[in-house]
Amino acid sequence: MFIAGHQARRTGCARSKDPSSQVAFGEGVKGSVREAVSGVCDQLIHNSWIGWHQESSVHVEKKMLRKNKKLIFKYCLNLVNGAFLVLGLLLMGFGTWLLLDGNNFFTALDENNHLTVYIFRILIGTGSAILLLCLLGYLGIHNEIRWLLILYAALLMWAVGVQVLLSTLIFAKKEEVHQAWHDKIDSIISEYGSEDFPQDTPKWMILNALQKTFQCCGRKNYTDWTKNKNKENSEQVPCSCTNSTLRKWFCDEPLNATYLQGCENKISTWYHANALTLIGINFGLLASEVLQFSLTVSFFTHIKNRIYAEK
Repeated sequence: MFIAGHQARRTGCARSKDPSSQVAFGEGVKGSVREAVSGVCDQLIHNSWIGWHQESSVHVEKKMLRKNKKLIFKYCLNLVNGAFLVLGLLLMGFGTWLLLDGNNFFTALDENNHLTVYIFRILIGTGSAILLLCLLGYLGIHNEIRWLLILYAALLMWAVGVQVLLSTLIFAKKEEVHQAWHDKIDSIISEYGSEDFPQDTPKWMILNALQKTFQCCGRKNYTDWTKNKNKENSEQVPCSCTNSTLRKWFCDEPLNATYLQGCENKISTWYHANALTLIGINFGLLASEVLQFSLTVSFFTHIKNRIYAEK
């Protein structure tokens, strides 16, 4: 039995020293190493792909965010620019109407008042400049031209200065213009119906229309017409001061058929209403100009940052 155990141990040692067994063992180790390395590589590739995908997603999100921000900027800028254009057209149209309409009360009474003419011309010039400004703004915003945006912002600041100057001028000279109109109305009343001043007929017609429309007579009241020396008798008043439909300068009507209230209050109310309209347009323009300037600067900064980000 001792001999049998010894032979078995010798047989096992012999097998362990067999070259074919050693080769099989080495191949198994190599296979295990290859599998481990392959697993590590697969894991690295997987992690790299996830990182690239996440980085790509972040890049796409940032790009979409910049694009959406640009669209919002353009929409807001064009919206304010459109409102700016409408207000500029109103300002230019208002000034053109006051300056060119021969049947306008302002023009008829103040044809020699250079201050009023200057104000009307400033209105027209400012409105025309605003139209050009809106065109430049649209081109700069739509095509994203940076130097044009800078020019647009600078012109906006110039427009703000002009609007402030115009509003200050209207406030400062309001009473002066008002007094000049009063003096002119008194002069028209004195010369009304005179054969020596046929060129003033349009003014008389406007005064007639004013008295007829507002049912008033004279500047302060109907007694202002006693200053007129062109009547056949002192009791006459213009036919426009009565309900008469006669087409002549003066009528003989009883006092109870004559408008007794003067037109001064009516004219003052009309003047203040127009002045308030003009001032309202100016303040609307000022607000839109300041807002547009802020948006333009922000849009310019956005374009600049986007260009640097793409480099």
